[in-house]
Amino acid sequence: MPGKIKVAIAGIGNCSSSLIQGVEYYKDVGEGDEVVPGLMHNVFGGYKVSDIEFVAAFDVDKRKVGKPLNKAILEKPNNTKIFQEVTKWGDVVVQKGPVLDGVAEHMAEYPEDQSFRVDESQKPVDVTQVLKDSGAEILMNYMPVGSQEATEHYAQAALDAGCAFLNCMPVFIVSNAEWEKKFVEKGLPCAGDDIKAQIGATITHRTLAKLFADRGVKINGTYQLNVGGNTDFLNMKRHHRLKFKKISKTEAVQSVLPEPLPDDNIHIGPSDWIPWIKDQKICFCRIEGEKFGNVPVNIEVRLSVEDSPNSAGCTIDGIRALKIALDRGVSGAITSISAWTMKHPKEQYPDPIAREMVEEFIVGKRER
Repeated sequence: MPGKIKVAIAGIGNCSSSLIQGVEYYKDVGEGDEVVPGLMHNVFGGYKVSDIEFVAAFDVDKRKVGKPLNKAILEKPNNTKIFQEVTKWGDVVVQKGPVLDGVAEHMAEYPEDQSFRVDESQKPVDVTQVLKDSGAEILMNYMPVGSQEATEHYAQAALDAGCAFLNCMPVFIVSNAEWEKKFVEKGLPCAGDDIKAQIGATITHRTLAKLFADRGVKINGTYQLNVGGNTDFLNMKRHHRLKFKKISKTEAVQSVLPEPLPDDNIHIGPSDWIPWIKDQKICFCRIEGEKFGNVPVNIEVRLSVEDSPNSAGCTIDGIRALKIALDRGVSGAITSISAWTMKHPKEQYPDPIAREMVEEFIVGKRER
């Protein structure tokens, strides 16, 4: 019978808060076929949500380091919705990871309750050793956008500790051939890169673009603009940290088109930070095209979501997929769950096909 899934998390921000709340929120969901709002799979390959156990946590913010995990998720600058009191994981203490490029310099310009704060007197731990000591099987990476060095540090720590790696942010690890080869050589699975939301800007934009293409409409131009009030959007106010984020989101849409649009005809990316809307994300999407007789057609969508619970709905399946891969001895990129839940997987597939691939992976008809 399946056992527990021991998970470590790097980055105890809003997304981690929503995931941890959700694991407790859905702890009583059993093996029935009833539709449970918020879950794509009640049971995933024999694993229930309640099988997920958090055994280690890393952050750099002085308000979280040294706190029990169930308390740290409530600390500033986290501002996502609290939908579940978390009574578990009080014995898991958040430890300080290396800062590296995980905190942008401009964060110091903003009020303390809206941005990261680091206490230099707190020394970072040996991440690899903590992973080994905790018995972690999977390391989740939730570093801020633009944290190339920090992400690579955690990826290497996972390799050294013998952990699977779930990369939820847009530094390309799983989709990078050299990094993926390292996981293959270590006999470890990985999934990534850059988590999609359950119903978010990317999946909505992809679906509409594919609809236009499938119905014979020529797309002439499209944009997707996003605003939000969490630290992720504040972090992205420095455009140099957006390089891989923009690539990830743009390729996710371009990949469903019969021919990629010219660069000047597609614009996708965060546009601004509005602190009072907190963890709410608002997306403005427009697609312009030509239908029968070259007659113009366009569509505009405004999507408003609480950002972090949206990602947790996908990571909860990503965790269970990696555990199945560990059980089966599969190494390297898990193509199915990456294509279904990530913006920049190693291989892009249309969403309906990716979903079928996941179902085949669960029952063992696909190796990865």
